[in-house]
Amino acid sequence: MMTDHYPLNWDLDVLYPEPSTAEFAAVFDAFRADIQKVAEASDQLPPVSGAAEGVTVWVEFFQNFEDISSRAHELHSFIGCHCAADAENKCYQQFEASLSALMPYQQRMATNLEFALKDATDAEFEAFLAAAPQLADSAFFFGEARRHAALRLPKPQETLFADLSVDGLHAWGRLYDRISGELRVEVMHKGNVVRKSPGQIRLDAPLREVRENNFFAATKAWDSIAGSCADALNHIAGTRLTLYDHLGLEDHLVVPLHENRMQRETLDAMWSAIDARKEVLVTYLQKKAGALGLEKPAWYDLTTAYPTNVTAKDVTYDAAVQKIVETFARFSPDLGEFAELACAGGWIEAEDRGGKRQGGFCTGFERHKQSRIFMTFTNSEDALSTLAHELGHAYHSWVLKDQPVMLQDYPMNLAETASTFAEAIVAEQRLAGTDSRDEKIAILDSMLGDAVAFLMNIHARFQFENEMHLQRKQGELSPEQLNNLMLAAQRQAYCDALADDGWNPNFWASKLHFYISELPFYNFPYTFGYLLSLGVYKLSQDSGGDFPKQYREFLIATGCMSAENAVRSTFGYDLTQPDFWNKSLDVVEQRAQQFLDLIAAT
Repeated sequence: MMTDHYPLNWDLDVLYPEPSTAEFAAVFDAFRADIQKVAEASDQLPPVSGAAEGVTVWVEFFQNFEDISSRAHELHSFIGCHCAADAENKCYQQFEASLSALMPYQQRMATNLEFALKDATDAEFEAFLAAAPQLADSAFFFGEARRHAALRLPKPQETLFADLSVDGLHAWGRLYDRISGELRVEVMHKGNVVRKSPGQIRLDAPLREVRENNFFAATKAWDSIAGSCADALNHIAGTRLTLYDHLGLEDHLVVPLHENRMQRETLDAMWSAIDARKEVLVTYLQKKAGALGLEKPAWYDLTTAYPTNVTAKDVTYDAAVQKIVETFARFSPDLGEFAELACAGGWIEAEDRGGKRQGGFCTGFERHKQSRIFMTFTNSEDALSTLAHELGHAYHSWVLKDQPVMLQDYPMNLAETASTFAEAIVAEQRLAGTDSRDEKIAILDSMLGDAVAFLMNIHARFQFENEMHLQRKQGELSPEQLNNLMLAAQRQAYCDALADDGWNPNFWASKLHFYISELPFYNFPYTFGYLLSLGVYKLSQDSGGDFPKQYREFLIATGCMSAENAVRSTFGYDLTQPDFWNKSLDVVEQRAQQFLDLIAAT
């Protein structure tokens, strides 16, 4: 049964004590002592084989490794949540840095484990897995760890790199988080200049003058820290390129492809299919610009609504939650019950206030079998979609909560499938639930806006990041050079569909995804997940009532299979071929055609 009022703030205290307390200091000190012990034990691991004595040592170590890994993840998530909700809190920032300083111990454990697995013969590895059920249950994890050893430097160098990364690679990521979290945009509000966080600046205002002013105010703010952002980006990319060179890797895409458990053929097939079918989105943007009285749209016109007789209404947080819960439940009672549990249980930080970091995320607490969602709810349909998106992430973790600890982790591209699938459920239900032509136009406009974001905006990010890495090999890039790279990437990805003065060259500075030091090329998995979710949703429409069960099986497979095998084993498609991607793009074209037919009839 749904509640009448849902909390706007999350409850973190049920997970761990508040970071400023002595109780949390004790938790942190215990973790620090334990992670050091487990790291030291990893130095003494016996060779991988089926020998009973060695297997006993490995089983004990692996239990401790699972325990310390889950504790590390939870503490990173916990402190990350506090930092996101209170971006200028020095205590939280200090713990964030302290946790980062312990990362070399995690690297040390992983390195020792991976090298031990790498040194074993295939026969020894198979005997090792067969020697104990605790090892056999996590066979996929051990196989992935063995393959990942190929991306490691020799052990002494790997250890040194991990130590240096605390004040090097990851410090640059933390610097960006700090300066972007402290950044304020000065805008006019009721005759006064007010200072807002970047996440509070909206570019979807009905009045073009308002969104134009907001855009240029934000641009001015980001320009003021562009030099520091360029430093961070240069050194994050430069560190990675140096590492890749020492590893002898083919290029800068080897690691992100490995991290996403996907093949290069899959990535190429996806982008090729997208490139061949963007024309319908160009037509959509042209028609929308015409309705707005423009020859071509500018960047700040892309997210504003297509003009209709539908009056944009504020969507309260309670109404948004109720809509999501009801819609999820129509697809799957299990999904609906989960959404109610998360929203009523204090899992979500949604309040619209200053001092929060920009963006949104979902992070898991596997030991507590809970998640936490961070966002800024702006009383809009867009915010409703964001909430559905993040709840999709949380449901993914919920489905995996009873799997072995090391099989609850899944790559980002498959994570984005679950989240965008949740968005699709809400959007399609909204479309089917109205007979109003104007409402249908508004809903389809929102859907096509998402398509532009995933198939054009993120494509621009990928092209920028790819070219930036290529040019970074020759030396550091200035803010002006980065602006030029971003402008060229946007022109190509958007098929030159925007006005000559309507681009966003300093987008590289404001997009935090470029600065995540733990994961390279953070952007393309969103497009992968978007298209995969569209294809999966189409399959759900064509299948019988057992699809929710099949969907759960797919989510479980994401923790213990490659991206290609997870899809092939549950849905029967080969992602290295264009068939599935074109099936997904058919959905985009159908939506676009429905939109064009409706506006032609008005």
